[in-house]
Amino acid sequence: MKRLIEKGMMFGNLIRVDSPILVERYNRALKSLTGKQTALDEFHVDISGYSPEIGAELEDELYLNHRGVNRQFILLTTEQATAPLLRAKFSTSRGILKQFILRNRAQLFALTARDAVAGELVNSVYRVDTPDKLFDIRKVHIEADTTSGTLATGKKLEKMIDQFKTQEGAWFDDVLIAKMIGLAKETGDVTRNPIQLETMVFAQDNFWTAHFGGMYVFRGVQHPAVIAVEDDDLGDLPIEYVFSLKDRGAIAKFLKLNDLVEPIVEARGLDAAAILHQKMDFVVASLAAQMGEDLTGATRRDLRNLGRRYADQLPEAWQGMAALARWAEDDGKWPRITSDHDAYFYTLRAKDHADADLVNMLLAELCPLDVRQLFICHKEAFYAAYATWPDEKRAYVVDFLDREYQVDKAGTREALFGHDAPLEEPKPAKRDMIDAVGPWGAVRRR
Repeated sequence: MKRLIEKGMMFGNLIRVDSPILVERYNRALKSLTGKQTALDEFHVDISGYSPEIGAELEDELYLNHRGVNRQFILLTTEQATAPLLRAKFSTSRGILKQFILRNRAQLFALTARDAVAGELVNSVYRVDTPDKLFDIRKVHIEADTTSGTLATGKKLEKMIDQFKTQEGAWFDDVLIAKMIGLAKETGDVTRNPIQLETMVFAQDNFWTAHFGGMYVFRGVQHPAVIAVEDDDLGDLPIEYVFSLKDRGAIAKFLKLNDLVEPIVEARGLDAAAILHQKMDFVVASLAAQMGEDLTGATRRDLRNLGRRYADQLPEAWQGMAALARWAEDDGKWPRITSDHDAYFYTLRAKDHADADLVNMLLAELCPLDVRQLFICHKEAFYAAYATWPDEKRAYVVDFLDREYQVDKAGTREALFGHDAPLEEPKPAKRDMIDAVGPWGAVRRR
């Protein structure tokens, strides 16, 4: 993993903590949450305050995420909103934390100027020892306060102020006034600067979880289903349809019925041919690496030459994408690529809907040779795959991502997965034909 770390592709964008004051605040928060402390005087934290260095020191990668549920967090600065979430057990956790920080940025900025904010993503489940327990998770809400209890103290002071204003004779209650003055020294003027964090509750309908080898839970769609990464018995789940990644036809039907994906050749404003050629290059690079080829500094021309050299060994996924690319460039007939074809999922992307990131994450696992999408959409799966690759492929992939993705992350994501507003209404005839035979039916391009 050294290459990834050096290029900032692993443990990148973490927040450095090296100030004695911040370290001391972190330790107070850590002790209040876990009863533990760190002896390190310098470390890095992610959006939740998790530190890989402290995880190694404590020999506990889940020291802020006991049993992988109810993620705890420590905020030292609002800048943590830009950091990744390491050791994620649920796909929704980073989005929840980021929204919480951004929606309460001003209040959190004021609070973290004096103390650390510690909290937890709370649901009604404290352990998921069996897969069915995941379905008990319906909503997630956030509990947070400073280690000195500033928010709780502020609420207490507000109640005293209300009592002072409404209770008869409160003006002469020296004890009440003394308590109010004492609390105000801790909180400041809560009448002019009320210390409150917005109450936020998040529905947990569709999500990925790392538990039980990886599961995609879709229960907030018209036709609910669970898609398991591993082909294991998950027991009796409160959902009718359960598939594994091997059930390609069933997954394709699920995505189609719920209108979750679109063919990249049908996407507006997308250079489908260029994207297909890039995916084909990744397939060639994977094969060439297996054959022991040196891919250092390999260009597209080099990969074309390697593709010709190993043409008889290129997999069906490459052949299918090549046929579709020829059609997209007006050089070939429409290829019939059904869900049982290895190229099928490589030719799809999520439609523009609330769960687009989750669907692209699923597609990345279904298309492991597309290393760019795997890295962008599913870091954990990328790192696991990276550990199994030959060194030639590791070198090529890191070099490619460093040159082609790291320099313009937002632009690349927009080009691959973004959705521009339609310039005109779709033509009814074309839509009717696609609806009638499906996206990969016998439709010819005019």
